[in-house]
Amino acid sequence: MTSQAPEAPEDDGDPYLWLEDVTGDEALDWVRARNEPTLAAFCDADFERMRAEALEVLDTDARIPYVVRRGGYLYNFWRDAANPRGLWRRTTLDSYRSESPEWDVLIDTDELGRTDDTNWVWAGAGVIEPEYTRALVALSRGGSDASVVREFDMATREFVADGFALPEAKSQLAWVDADTVLVGTDFGEGSLTDSGYPRVIKRWRRGTPLADAETVFQGARTDVRVSASVDRTPGFERTLLGRALDFWNEEVYELRGLPENPELIRIDTPTDASLSIHRQWLLIELRTDWFYGANSYPAGALLAADYDEFLAGTAELTVVFEPDEHTALNHYAWTRDRLLLVTLADVASRVEIVTPPSHDDPLRPAPPRLRSSRSSWRREPVAGIPEATNTVVVAADHAGDEFFLDSSGFVTPSRLLRGTGDRPLEQVKSAPSFFDAENMTVAQYFVASQDGTQVPYFVVRPADARGPGPTMLYGYGGFESANTPAYSGVLGRLWLARGGTYVLANIRGGGEYGPSWHTQAMREGRHKVAEDFAAVATDLVNRGITTVDQLGAQGGSNGGLLMGIMLTQYPERFGALVCSVPLLDMKRYHLLLAGASWMAEYGDPDDPQDWAFISKYSPYQNISATRHYPPVLMTTSTRDDRVHPGHARKMTAALQAAGHPVYYYENIEGGHAGAADNQQVAFKSALTYAFLWRMLGRPASGP
Repeated sequence: MTSQAPEAPEDDGDPYLWLEDVTGDEALDWVRARNEPTLAAFCDADFERMRAEALEVLDTDARIPYVVRRGGYLYNFWRDAANPRGLWRRTTLDSYRSESPEWDVLIDTDELGRTDDTNWVWAGAGVIEPEYTRALVALSRGGSDASVVREFDMATREFVADGFALPEAKSQLAWVDADTVLVGTDFGEGSLTDSGYPRVIKRWRRGTPLADAETVFQGARTDVRVSASVDRTPGFERTLLGRALDFWNEEVYELRGLPENPELIRIDTPTDASLSIHRQWLLIELRTDWFYGANSYPAGALLAADYDEFLAGTAELTVVFEPDEHTALNHYAWTRDRLLLVTLADVASRVEIVTPPSHDDPLRPAPPRLRSSRSSWRREPVAGIPEATNTVVVAADHAGDEFFLDSSGFVTPSRLLRGTGDRPLEQVKSAPSFFDAENMTVAQYFVASQDGTQVPYFVVRPADARGPGPTMLYGYGGFESANTPAYSGVLGRLWLARGGTYVLANIRGGGEYGPSWHTQAMREGRHKVAEDFAAVATDLVNRGITTVDQLGAQGGSNGGLLMGIMLTQYPERFGALVCSVPLLDMKRYHLLLAGASWMAEYGDPDDPQDWAFISKYSPYQNISATRHYPPVLMTTSTRDDRVHPGHARKMTAALQAAGHPVYYYENIEGGHAGAADNQQVAFKSALTYAFLWRMLGRPASGP
């Protein structure tokens, strides 16, 4: 396992470098000394009321238990007050349709933690298909990305003695067959990349030592990671291996001929494209323009080809989706014979069913005239989705025709819709309303950023709001992640129902308008993310929705970097900032934990040309002792092994030394999410809103 602190950090004049020692006694004493005044300042009676309300929302049995189909069962992972660490369980469709499904519990994480005397957090399970008899269960200590892996027998409900098992690491496994897996993990010196992820994939047979596993694939130390996946669909069995050159570029290969005559076949798509293979179809999602054959295909397009024809160099590509100025592909998912396509038009979702020209099956071949990928793909909108909601695919059965959609909005609770084939959508579950939304309004506005780009944002507020009021502006702006409208009972109860206004900014760096919305804000274009966010902040004041003193902003991870930039570059536009699990020291981010994997997004600070633009915005290097800063709530987690807690620690220390108002809270567990169970999520939420209400003031009509 990689160390949580960088080895032998050089003293580059940073007086707070010692705070990068994650679990060092001196550093943890510093953490406790700053946690205490923060808790004393905000954990009053109103905080306790908000914490209880948040926990009521998070733990209620009335919320939707989202499921994924594996064979004849629907599987769900569930946390509530009685099971804070959660239950992995399953039920049948008929039972699931009822108001009180009968759940068959496979693993009780709380009970397992008590048995092992370990604070386990569920990290997922890889189930062998199509048998669904064994699972490779990942368990994290305190919510970190690193996890231990154990093999679980789904019939006996027991972990397999002497089965496949891995110690704590950022591992990756894939079933080859019941007695063989492909594994990437920490095999020892040289087996991890600079980012701390697997560099080597090995073939591991049951009953043999991991040390004897045979290497089948490896990348370079400077790669982000290598990966393996195995498709065991009868007639379409394939093993795919990936080598992530950086966060956005990957070489993908098919591995054939194991174990006697292994052969790697490169799937020669652009390295920055995302590809997926389903049965006979290859789908290619482009991030940049691509010239293939005599044709040119635009960034953001989704292309399809017959997989075998593509490998042979004889495929003709079909454009399944092509973006325009307002519309982008959000995500897609396969059932056995159809493709579910979710697009965004000015951040409003649309769902379509796409039918390939034939449903080829090597076990039941179609007539030759139907077996070409050159025929058109038929696209039809999915009927029955509620209006004015955002819809996402939450599960699709790639072996059958079933899929589940979740439809919700800022003030509309989730509805879970089930579809099968050509039948009308069936609402199988609905979430309760956690706050009174009758008096809420939702509006979308656009504002010109510094370079003239029109940036959209949503405003949710009480319809009877009288003049400007306390407002929380949320943003992320990175890694092509699209922020779309969604219902949040906690936000509704603790902020909207109390008279607050919520704003979601769809700034560049995200994926709301496809790859170009992101790529223009990468590396030297990073300043556009901040300019967009600052433009929204200014527009909110100009429209009379809020005032500078009543405007707060929140962001986490990459969004935490955005908050750091707002603090140091645009402090006069905000009354308070909440900065969660942030990146802040951009001079050393690539040396800390998974930071090296993000250099394609931000640049390499060791390269003088890159540091020239990074240094202009890196919050830790741009603190001013003379400029007025709004108060900041800085939160992180000791167990975060993705974004190093040293970022938040050092920034807090430097801000305090410069005399700026900063409140600090570090959870001793919780991983990059900042919380490991609903109790911790409720606590973190209540702390955030208690801070914002204190700093921004109550609305005229509020409690």
